Amino acid sequence: MEHMGEAVIKIIAMPTDTNPAGNIFGGWILSQIDLAGTVAAREFAPERVVTISMKEVIFKQPVFVGDLVTCHATVTKIGNTSITVLVNVTAERYCKESRSRICQHVTSAEVTYVAVDSEGYKLVIDPELKKLKGF
Repeated sequence: MEHMGEAVIKIIAMPTDTNPAGNIFGGWILSQIDLAGTVAAREFAPERVVTISMKEVIFKQPVFVGDLVTCHATVTKIGNTSITVLVNVTAERYCKESRSRICQHVTSAEVTYVAVDSEGYKLVIDPELKKLKGF
């Protein structure tokens, strides 16, 4: 899966993460997306970040117990206090028919974070750091 961004989280989907249909619960995947975006956004934040929005998430493929779920993150935009991250999620599993592992794109989301201090007040992102990273 080229051009998906840096792999910032890899985790095995477990039975405790299933919905009533036996597939991995969408909310669990959303939390992984949020964590992956946070990892990417923290490179620019002076202290910490909080999530302010997550754009449309469409689940294209199910995730099953035992799948290796990978969240790839790319910072796409940096404002004065905000950081926008594109997170792509893939699931790798064994395919009996081909006797090989396959990797499927599960979903993606654009997540926006705001840099804040320990009391929750917005912090300005260092303009020099933005320049250094190409923004």
